[in-house]
Amino acid sequence: MTAPRVAICVVTYNSAPLIADLASSLERGTAGVTFTLVVADNASGDDTVSEIERHAPRATVVRNPGNLGYAAGVNAAVRAAGPQDAYLILNADVRLDPGCVRALFETLTPEIGIVVPQLRDARGVRISSLRRAPTVLRAWGDALLGAERVGRFPWLGEIVTDPNAYDTEHSTDWAEGSTQLISAACWQACGEWDESYFLYSEETEYDLRVRDFGMVAWYQPRATAQHLEGGSADNPRQWSLLVANRIKLFRSMHGRVSTAAFWCAVVLREASRSLIGKQTSRAAVRDLISPARLRERRGPDWLAHVKA
Repeated sequence: MTAPRVAICVVTYNSAPLIADLASSLERGTAGVTFTLVVADNASGDDTVSEIERHAPRATVVRNPGNLGYAAGVNAAVRAAGPQDAYLILNADVRLDPGCVRALFETLTPEIGIVVPQLRDARGVRISSLRRAPTVLRAWGDALLGAERVGRFPWLGEIVTDPNAYDTEHSTDWAEGSTQLISAACWQACGEWDESYFLYSEETEYDLRVRDFGMVAWYQPRATAQHLEGGSADNPRQWSLLVANRIKLFRSMHGRVSTAAFWCAVVLREASRSLIGKQTSRAAVRDLISPARLRERRGPDWLAHVKA
């Protein structure tokens, strides 16, 4: 039987310290599949490209003319990869465990268009990586009671925090975008990722779009990987964009009344956390209460104008 062909599509931006460990994990993580590594670099100002050439000399490197964002990088990498059986969208700070990609690929079916693995963090603790579709009720549950507490209740929490949910395979509305295997058929049917988000919520939009096309995203715990996780939770600019894009995404799928209720819940959540000294939430509130900021095109300029 011919081994499946999988393109591993990585987006980099000043990612030089991550490249050596990423490259070393690919051989064991892709056992049983034929893989092509494609890296879309968003004009890194460090040694990212030279590190790729050193540690993964057979990789295809797409040199984007600027920092185009995560979704644009994903799209550029997939285009450069050409026809494949599937595309693994992979953060540079993910380390694949042995056999991860094969287990993901074997889960794909005509109905299952995306498969995600079980993830653990840098300390080895399992990450609550699964998500439910955003709703007004879930936004208020998070704001009033906290995501960890309400995540055990499907109708009240967006983040799936029940440990039992991570023991068996099942469908999920969406999952964090660090490690997602997308079948070629799914990609062809649903199209590219939405580049208007620049960073954050693009995986949410895509996974929910896949559902609208009659396919599902699927969680497969037999496939495992480590996600070192970046610093958005501690970075005021990135956190503000993450929160603003939650509003952008919800507004794209719902009417004005529902969006207003959702916005109120998100503002309450961030305002309450800013009162206890969270600088990230303080920055988010400033942008949330500015209609002009919420309408601005996302990109490096948007991030630069966040008042940290």
